[in-house]
Amino acid sequence: MMKTGKKSTTRAVSYREITAEESGQRLDNYLFRHCKGVPKSHIYRILRSGEVRINKKRRAADYRVQTGDTLRLPPLRVAKRAGGDILPAPAIDLPVLYEDAALLVIDKPAGIAVHGGSGVSLGVIETLRRQRPEARFLELAHRLDKETSGLLLIGKKRSALNALHDMFRAAGEVADKRYLMLVKGAWMNPLQQVKAPLHKYLSESGERRVRVDAGEGRAAHSIFRLLARWRRFSLLEGQLKTGRTHQLRVHLAHLGFPILGDEKYGDFALNKSLQKEGLRRMALHACRLEFPHPQEARRLTLIAPLPAAFGGFIRHLDAVEGRSFSAKEMADIA
Repeated sequence: MMKTGKKSTTRAVSYREITAEESGQRLDNYLFRHCKGVPKSHIYRILRSGEVRINKKRRAADYRVQTGDTLRLPPLRVAKRAGGDILPAPAIDLPVLYEDAALLVIDKPAGIAVHGGSGVSLGVIETLRRQRPEARFLELAHRLDKETSGLLLIGKKRSALNALHDMFRAAGEVADKRYLMLVKGAWMNPLQQVKAPLHKYLSESGERRVRVDAGEGRAAHSIFRLLARWRRFSLLEGQLKTGRTHQLRVHLAHLGFPILGDEKYGDFALNKSLQKEGLRRMALHACRLEFPHPQEARRLTLIAPLPAAFGGFIRHLDAVEGRSFSAKEMADIA
């Protein structure tokens, strides 16, 4: 029989008391961190079945754990590698744009999920923890879609993470988030406000989706500015005033200007043809973020440069469609 290099082990019922440093995080996120090797789908199953208890009571995945809570965990079967639990740090380049004692900011590449889940063994946060085994605390402050590149914030202290979570819940009232995107079509308005409520739902296949829905949707506000226009496509800057799931992608698709390379809300035939022109990713990049430091009386302004593949496709459009940028324009975009 072929050896797989893994063996199965079962943990007994265990109890944990939530510390002050852990307080405030969602229950599912806490379990992902502390039940390494357990599939995400299994975590959600034991939550739904009530096998996980907080102070002897069932709690939903979005419950925020509190200092002093007693957590009961059922027996969990995990896969362990022969020779120990520690795996080598994956060779994924996660450029650090800013770091201090409270937070870490990376330039996330397109094509990498922010955390492991169904079908994804390792994401950004798991990779960072393995690359920095000495770090006592690393947690995502917000999320980017897998195919979106750019600025991603990670809390290095629970107090800083809670402040960042509050900031992102307030969205455009506190933080100024800007994105660059290439869209299908000739966008005409120099500046356009879009206020269209968004509703999250599951498709028949179980995939998470979002649609504009005036009846069931939650308020969503985006601002778009025209930066450049070619015959077939336009380059926009998007600013989030609220922080709904897939907000920019759905607003633009709803208006008839889907983001190039978007495999969920985009023009699928166009996306396939664009691969032959060199665009093999979604053309959405989190380029700029201005926000108050979570623990100091100052504001931070962070910029993630335009990825090479994104910039290369812009130069391709210049060559085939005649739109040229000045040096200053290219510097502003990058």
